[in-house]
Amino acid sequence: MGNVLALSNSQVPWIMRRKPAALPNPGSFDELHKSCKEVFPQQVEGVKVVINKALSSHFQVSHHIHMSSIGQSGYHFNAKYMGDQQPGPSETFPLLVGDLDNAGSLNAQALFLLAERIRSKAVFQTHHSKFLTWQVDVEYRGDDCTGTLTLGNPDVINESVILVTHFLQSVTPRLVLGGELVYHKRMADEGAILTLAGKYSAPNWVSTVNIGYGGAHASYYHKANEQIQVGVEFEANTRLQETSFAFGYHLNIPRANMVFKGSVDSSWCVGGVLEKKLPPLPVTLALGAFMNHWKNKFHCGFSIMVG
Repeated sequence: MGNVLALSNSQVPWIMRRKPAALPNPGSFDELHKSCKEVFPQQVEGVKVVINKALSSHFQVSHHIHMSSIGQSGYHFNAKYMGDQQPGPSETFPLLVGDLDNAGSLNAQALFLLAERIRSKAVFQTHHSKFLTWQVDVEYRGDDCTGTLTLGNPDVINESVILVTHFLQSVTPRLVLGGELVYHKRMADEGAILTLAGKYSAPNWVSTVNIGYGGAHASYYHKANEQIQVGVEFEANTRLQETSFAFGYHLNIPRANMVFKGSVDSSWCVGGVLEKKLPPLPVTLALGAFMNHWKNKFHCGFSIMVG
């Protein structure tokens, strides 16, 4: 029998040693429930026409016309500028977005890449030509962590301010832990709310939960195959003493260029949206209907997107 030699880690050649796998970046706090939320349909009411036009590789504009029988009808003009900096496949900096409606209300966002790991975003909003709100946040994205600090509506005269800080850390390649701290002050009224968060990602499902003083928010996303995706959401608000539950599903039919999204929640609101692309034309049609059985309300809508 041959001799068996036991080598210590220091005696193993460096090329044969296994290096621990680098942990991924957990992303931003606002996108923890993104996978589940994308399964649910967006409510469609009335008739909506969207026309997108790319003026250049950096500048795009769009026109939104909405005619409603329940709410207010209106027109929105949207403009977007995208720069040359691309740190990731789905990110472009600087990014300037502005949305103006027929009443003079403006919603504008500006995103900048200050450094390789530091991003900044400013949001401004007006209502009927009157200043409403503004906020600025700075985000740091490390190799395996993300930290964000947000300053909202600072007012020196009224001594009011809102500070929000987020932090996420990848504990393992699949587990992310973190939290959110919200501090608000207005005159003599001030307080803070702490929320803890956790996210576990498997190859075909994602489970996320937020628990804090204000309540809890949990979601579960499952991808059965390339055609079927489902999502479940649960929310509990301790201050309003309300809880809600919702189930959504996403059905993709690539051969027919069709996508169907449906949902049902604890208030017995049932709805669905069917989207149909018409290649080679750059046109997408959408038809949606929603029914609330408890309130005995029904509304439907139709939208056309060009470009």
